[in-house]
Amino acid sequence: MKIPDDGRYALHLSRAGVADREAAHSYYEAYPSDEETLEGGEDLIGYVHSIEVGSTVDGPGIRFVLFLTGCPLRCQYCHNPDTWHKSNGRPVKLSQMMSKIGKYVKVLRISQGGITISGGEPAVQHTFTARVFRRSKELGLHTCLDTCGRLGDRFTDAELQDIDLNLLDIKSGDPETYQRVTGQPLEPTLQYARRLSDLRRKMWIRFVLVPGLTDAYDNVEKVADIAASLETVERVEILRFHQMGMEKYHKLQIPYPLEDTESPTPELTERVREQFRQRGLTVF
Repeated sequence: MKIPDDGRYALHLSRAGVADREAAHSYYEAYPSDEETLEGGEDLIGYVHSIEVGSTVDGPGIRFVLFLTGCPLRCQYCHNPDTWHKSNGRPVKLSQMMSKIGKYVKVLRISQGGITISGGEPAVQHTFTARVFRRSKELGLHTCLDTCGRLGDRFTDAELQDIDLNLLDIKSGDPETYQRVTGQPLEPTLQYARRLSDLRRKMWIRFVLVPGLTDAYDNVEKVADIAASLETVERVEILRFHQMGMEKYHKLQIPYPLEDTESPTPELTERVREQFRQRGLTVF
């Protein structure tokens, strides 16, 4: 099985994913196949959307970024809706993935980079994710998990020790807004964040700024308060909303909720950054 390497913005629809969609009432609902199944025995199979080699925006240094499929959230601004369902990924054996990663170990070390696992939500494929991280640590690589925290309780404390940095997306600080943005509750993400802080695991907090959806002053204040309450937050990244995922919604023939939403202005972006800075946080 060829490991996909055409990047995060490519549209992937597998035959299995198409069949699951035809059997479902809605693309938005969870499919039975979205549950984690441990296929492949000793050589575990993971479902991969794509990989990118050379990223500089998914953790420190130069990163090997592995995008897995499957996600419990339905964020209105998601730019990769084809990652929602695990069966849209291509099956890849753990040994194949580690062989691929192994080719880049030297350059990743030299650049003080490493491997980042993203999605979708990697915790949907918790066992595959944990094993890739364990073997990556055995190779001496820095490890990053890009996560919404919704399924963070699937990782044991020991497995979290194999994750050097969590890129933790906190979509909203207000529970009602969070539910509206993602279709899921906020509290599991907060529980995961507090657990990481208690375990002294490093975090970069990410907040997506969407005009008319997440930009309310009080909502940003709550996110900033959450970030400031965590002892191991190294930085906060304000990610400006963009329309790069719109074409995927059109191709999938599903409604795009933010069709008419513009990117945030520089003035709004600076206001939000300043709200975090006022709490002594390092902001990007």
